[in-house]
Amino acid sequence: MAKDIEAAAAHEGGEYTAKDYSDPPPAPLVDAEELTKWSLYRAVIAEFVATLLFLYITVATVIGYKHQTDTTANTAPDAACGGVGVLGIAWAFGGMIFILVYCTAGVSGGHINPAVTFGLFLARKVSLVRALLYIVAQCLGAICGVGLVKGFQSAFYVRYGGGANELSDGYSKGTGLAAEIIGTFVLVYTVFSATDPKRNARDSHVPVLAPLPIGFAVFMVHLATIPITGTGINPARSLGAAVIYNNDKAWDDHWIFWVGPFIGAAIAAAYHQYVLRASAAKLGSSASFSR
Repeated sequence: MAKDIEAAAAHEGGEYTAKDYSDPPPAPLVDAEELTKWSLYRAVIAEFVATLLFLYITVATVIGYKHQTDTTANTAPDAACGGVGVLGIAWAFGGMIFILVYCTAGVSGGHINPAVTFGLFLARKVSLVRALLYIVAQCLGAICGVGLVKGFQSAFYVRYGGGANELSDGYSKGTGLAAEIIGTFVLVYTVFSATDPKRNARDSHVPVLAPLPIGFAVFMVHLATIPITGTGINPARSLGAAVIYNNDKAWDDHWIFWVGPFIGAAIAAAYHQYVLRASAAKLGSSASFSR
């Protein structure tokens, strides 16, 4: 593929300098031919399995932590200080994302999150067909993953809240929505930055390390927002827990965990595509370099 031409002029005469990287062409909005390719269905299966594993490990960690710190079930004097703590829960979520993105990036891109898929769709990185199938697979995988936790820990699952996202007492719905928007922005912004072809071309180690900053973004956001919403930033994660737990409070707050992440993903996509990666050509200002 021929190298793109940078919109910025080099020196006098308005000469253009060649990029040292090539942006992939935008994905078609609707690609019916994609439905005939096994690679699409393989990627959808990968998203389903990855989201299932993600929800199983993380929700099981949450339930286990609450059981270990339950002073009514554990009479040890230090029971309230036991378990992995909020830090351990954040590590479980961030660590699993790191592992699963590393494992599935070469197959499906390692989205594991409808908000990430939505942001990449808005940036024309994936087609509408692929985005819809990914989101369906992620939601089904999340439901199955939480279902496994309930099946294996039925005695504790309902007692300890089922790992469902709910707005914590003392916080308004507006605060919860803002927390989800900002948290998802951090995650999706990191995804765009870690997978930027411009960075990949100039730093050969970046593709290998891409899952690491994405996992760390999830970890840091959990530290900040667990006290507010339990941290959604992933509509599939919130849906899976809400469906299996099936509690009125979880359903009443559920809209926050779809609207917030989708708004945050859209802002991150716009910021990356039209601010950070906006060349003069994209902004239609190449004429300003004419003599």
